[in-house]
Amino acid sequence: MANVREVLPVKLFVAQLVAPDGQDKIDLIDRALEERFETIDLKSQNWPFEFTDYYTPEMGANLIRRIVSFEKLIDPSFLADAKLITNDIEQDLTRQLRSHGSGRIVNLDAGYLSLGQILLATTKSYSHRIYLSKGIWAEVTLRFHKDKYEKWDWTYPDYADGRYNDFWLMMREKLRNL
Repeated sequence: MANVREVLPVKLFVAQLVAPDGQDKIDLIDRALEERFETIDLKSQNWPFEFTDYYTPEMGANLIRRIVSFEKLIDPSFLADAKLITNDIEQDLTRQLRSHGSGRIVNLDAGYLSLGQILLATTKSYSHRIYLSKGIWAEVTLRFHKDKYEKWDWTYPDYADGRYNDFWLMMREKLRNL
């Protein structure tokens, strides 16, 4: 029988898809996240989100993707709670910043980065996802191998194309140096 090992803490991040009418409210979005997850330590650039029109009917066209990570490390088991928290923040921001019934102003996806992988939390089950708890599943979206992040067959196209890799490497370096 193998001994149970200590679980190493990981770096929490929130990937944001921001609607055009929310792009001047990014500071408000970040403050809402910091109220729940504490200090943001890294903020990515804003990337155009051009891989799918899945969100267009609800959020509009010309979305941007941005990612923030948090100074405080988390236990990996917190991921399900983090996703539930981001769902609540989405609803609160939509109520504050958009008229009733007009869709989300921001989509917030909680995830974490460990030294070997990047995981995303989701409310949707699928063959490659593992159930965590409270109606939340997780998928290994990217793996770290030979000094770079590599995709899987199921990796979302924007994560798969490598545009976020420099940001992931900065996050990983912060984690590695703690």
